[in-house]
Amino acid sequence: MNLKELYQEIILEHGKNPRNLGKVHEFNKDAKGHNPLCGDNVHVYLKLNGQKIVEDISFEGSGCAISMASASIMTDLIKGKNEHEAKEIVEDFLGMIKENPDLKSEYLKDDEKTKLMCLSGVKQYPMRVKCATLSWHTLTSAMDNSKEITNTES
Repeated sequence: MNLKELYQEIILEHGKNPRNLGKVHEFNKDAKGHNPLCGDNVHVYLKLNGQKIVEDISFEGSGCAISMASASIMTDLIKGKNEHEAKEIVEDFLGMIKENPDLKSEYLKDDEKTKLMCLSGVKQYPMRVKCATLSWHTLTSAMDNSKEITNTES
């Protein structure tokens, strides 16, 4: 299996069987996001403990396979990280999707980088970049306690 096939398989698996789908019990931060161009909607729920470690994270939403797979992968990777690490991972991912060829965060293991890199192909399709990044921008809004709906067109 070549790398492109592996990446497609990971996206399809997370798109069909998203991880951490639903509402976190006793969440203490949340945010909503919307992509009006294709109709993707996401609601990210976080449970941070006193040390600002993500004890739990989940999402609810609807959208294309890229949007759902990206949210699923994001929740898998962010769980257990502290807020600083999570924000660095978000910045690294957004940089990789938009311009950088690879991920640089020291907070990601090699297998986690592989999962994120499977979304790198969307940079060839500008409309799909918004699908892949919606949940990540929404996570940032949740961590920052923003009550405005994250909108890909704002």
